Amino acid sequence: MTTPVVSIAYHSGHGHTTVLAEAVRDGAAEAGARVHLIAVDEITDGQWAALDASDAIVFGSPTYMGTASGAFHAFAEASSKRWFGQSWKDKLAAGFTNSGSKSGDKLHTLQFFQILAAQHGMTWVSLGLHPGWNSSGGSEYDLNRLGVFAGAAAQTNVDEGPEGVHKADAATARHLGHRVARTARLFTLGRAAA
Repeated sequence: MTTPVVSIAYHSGHGHTTVLAEAVRDGAAEAGARVHLIAVDEITDGQWAALDASDAIVFGSPTYMGTASGAFHAFAEASSKRWFGQSWKDKLAAGFTNSGSKSGDKLHTLQFFQILAAQHGMTWVSLGLHPGWNSSGGSEYDLNRLGVFAGAAAQTNVDEGPEGVHKADAATARHLGHRVARTARLFTLGRAAA
């Protein structure tokens, strides 16, 4: 059986996004993937090589001023070397983000990740969950409590540290990691059979 390789390329300004990155990692590992956790503001040549060798790359960043952080944008620009060589073409991609507001324009950050992935010729993996917490029988502890389809979105109060990341949001990120790893396994098996 082929073991998929999933890399999580993320930036975390205050630790909240690290909590989500670790949840994505745990979900992917539970689904049988080999996982690399890569902080893009400290990326090494070896970690760039790990991204190049991955079957899937999950992008993560806080949403600042309606988009990904400056550190993540610097990483995205640096990835242009991979774009020239088509190093990430046909890999899978997914994304996650966190902000202080319920909306906080997180969708724009996820769309930024989707466009980055499209420019690299990657295939996007959505969250694959119905919205939670949108009925009288729902709960703030439902998976996908913020009702986002493009990726995992989290909301953390601005006066709380990483310990304030909502348990449902961390569980949603874990679900995303699991889904990416399962999809990567199908893709790697398909490639092997082709």
